[in-house]
Amino acid sequence: MDRRSFIKTSGVALAASAAPLFPLSAFAADEIVVGSVHDLSGGLDIYGKPMVDAMMLAIEEQNAEGGLLGKKLRLASYDPQSNMQLYAQFAQQAALKDKAAVVMGGITSASREVIRPVLDRSKTPYFYNTQYEGGVCDRNTFCTGVTPAQTVSKLVPYAMNKWGKKVYVIAADYNYGQITSQWVKKFVQENGGSVASIDFFPLDVTNFGPTISKIEAAKPDMIVSALVGGAHMSFYRQWAAAGLTKKIPLASTTFALGNEHIVLSAAETDGFLISYNYFQNLDTPENKAFKERFYKRFGRDYPNITELASASYQGFKLWAEGVKKAGSLDGDKVIAALESGISIVGPSGKVTIDPETHHCVLNVSIAEIRNKQLNIVKTFQQEKPSDTSAVCNLKKNPKDNQQYVIKA
Repeated sequence: MDRRSFIKTSGVALAASAAPLFPLSAFAADEIVVGSVHDLSGGLDIYGKPMVDAMMLAIEEQNAEGGLLGKKLRLASYDPQSNMQLYAQFAQQAALKDKAAVVMGGITSASREVIRPVLDRSKTPYFYNTQYEGGVCDRNTFCTGVTPAQTVSKLVPYAMNKWGKKVYVIAADYNYGQITSQWVKKFVQENGGSVASIDFFPLDVTNFGPTISKIEAAKPDMIVSALVGGAHMSFYRQWAAAGLTKKIPLASTTFALGNEHIVLSAAETDGFLISYNYFQNLDTPENKAFKERFYKRFGRDYPNITELASASYQGFKLWAEGVKKAGSLDGDKVIAALESGISIVGPSGKVTIDPETHHCVLNVSIAEIRNKQLNIVKTFQQEKPSDTSAVCNLKKNPKDNQQYVIKA
């Protein structure tokens, strides 16, 4: 399956337009609006479409249970088209025009940092359901994805024990890649290794030939990739075409978040190691039931339920539990309820909001890619966001509002 076919079939059929999925007139006074600002077109749509699918499923399930506070929920979905200006515009529209009770959105950290101040000003609770580099400290914001202390700390030593201690790092050139690469370096050095080089690439780069030659000359034992987006998928194709896939193994903090392992061939990806909170082959009753509901809604030919889809589903469920506990849609009351340490058992297992950081305590697994399948090789239970907790305590400092660059 090529990228064009994958994108056509992986997401729900949503128009890539600047208009919300439902026009304002569709929202009655007795309905609750949930805002979504996720890429359905542009370079990051491989991540955004499954996230919107999962949110639609979660909202439909909530409505089947009677809604929240006696009201039905409606999704106002905007497509920012991987454009930073549109992230800000649509976050404002969701909050002020649609009067959304919560907004979930953003994929890259850059998009999050555009959305976050807009929703802070409108006092609209914001859920960022994406794995990222850590450090956001904002009482109005909840980060439900994994951070480096939860995944990179496990992936790097596991890969080093398997392959060797000389590591070459390639990463996207924005704050996620820059900060995560420093965490990779930290964990490499803590485990007795060395970093041959750290190379950064803008999100639109597609020619990796010179870098591949540079890596080959450095002769590392392994690569750690923090590349991001559809353009960067070119690296993996060019790496395999150079005959290096079987010579220098690769671990990644981002690979398969956009189902790249399905778009690419097995020969191009076999043996890669990745680490996330969720994999669709998790063998639990909750995940089996979730997959059945997901496939019933979107079809059994759905390519793969991603980490980001699971995080979006779980982010909605956490917010809904906060509303139930608060007995209100008032933002301050919902935030206070979420800060009580609300837990759910979702597709990935137990997920608990950490009151001090507004991040999540959750399970983490390492998987190896074989024949386009993500096969779990090791699982770690209830990992804490210890990187962010080192710099953020919203219980002591509720007015803190920034992203810290955590010194790795």
